[in-house]
Amino acid sequence: MAVITGEGEARGESGDLILWILVWSELAAFGILIAGFMVMSFLHPESFSIAKLHLDGRLASLNTIVLIASGWLAAEAARAVSEKKRRIALIASATLGFVFAAVKLIEYQGELRFMGDATFNAFFELYFLITGFHLAHVVFLALVMLLVARRPERSNVTLVTTVWHVVDIVWLVIFPVVYLG
Repeated sequence: MAVITGEGEARGESGDLILWILVWSELAAFGILIAGFMVMSFLHPESFSIAKLHLDGRLASLNTIVLIASGWLAAEAARAVSEKKRRIALIASATLGFVFAAVKLIEYQGELRFMGDATFNAFFELYFLITGFHLAHVVFLALVMLLVARRPERSNVTLVTTVWHVVDIVWLVIFPVVYLG
């Protein structure tokens, strides 16, 4: 059964099902990675504690603020009535996604040298796996937001902003577990 939105666009229940399958699969994938990180940090507390000292918490904090602002703009895009406002909010949100990516790459430059150190090997392998997987999601979704901004139909805006919020929430779990925990 299709639901007609205020703009006459049909949104089917099957589209909702696919969206929620995507959301839960993303949460499951990141959940497994984060759980693995937590188990390894429990098994190797000293090396993980020392390795965390080599992370740049200031850049990670900046990225947290950038993603929260981007999430707010994504919510504005989903709430907007006019196509023009949706387009502007999507482009601004995607731009902040690219800012996040740039800051993350700057952060990686300072951390790559520890990758080969046997003392920190498990930590940095998991760190780069988790944050790199997240970074790939941010860049991909920012590109999708730019594509959707060309023709910001409400159903597409809802889909991309919902997944964007999932990736935001994942970062809000990664940040304290990896950087603060």
